[in-house]
Amino acid sequence: MDYPSDEHLTETLIHSETLLDGGFLKARRDKVRLPDGRSADREYIVHPGAVVIIPLLDDDHVVLERQFRYPVNRVMLEFPAGKLDAGEDPLLCARRELQEETGYVARQWAYAGAMHLAIAYSTEIIHIFFARRLTAGAAQLDKDEFLEVQKKAIADLAEDCRQGFVTDAKTLACMLWLQNVRSGNWKLNWEDMAG
Repeated sequence: MDYPSDEHLTETLIHSETLLDGGFLKARRDKVRLPDGRSADREYIVHPGAVVIIPLLDDDHVVLERQFRYPVNRVMLEFPAGKLDAGEDPLLCARRELQEETGYVARQWAYAGAMHLAIAYSTEIIHIFFARRLTAGAAQLDKDEFLEVQKKAIADLAEDCRQGFVTDAKTLACMLWLQNVRSGNWKLNWEDMAG
């Protein structure tokens, strides 16, 4: 599909300043020129990027995590995920995160796509992976990481999403992928991986 030029909508950078240079996130304030020639400020978070994994078990169940998320002050049910290290390949990150957080190793992987999580105020992009032919093992959590691994029927997870018990955006987006893949509407290209 051909899209028209976006030049009439594009903002261009005039000046940029760092507001926060944290160990994980950075905050910036940019002055931009608007398409009509006026200027405006844009404040946003610079994020290193992340992965999320949809681990499929053979019995119509998936592997999930329950983890306390400090900014929202509650335990969230979500698919396994983690941030990319500088220069890290997303598939390698997904394989590492799945094993470290859940103990599972997958023999087959498929890349679904990417999503921008909060386009109004963050550069974060999350790469979505499916994993199957799982073998259980021991998790290797970081010393400051506390979570529970949970198996859940896909139908029950879908109902939890519908009822509003699952509010994590990446998990909700992954459910859209999962439902479309399972119905045959969206196809995946699976790759075999050695241990």
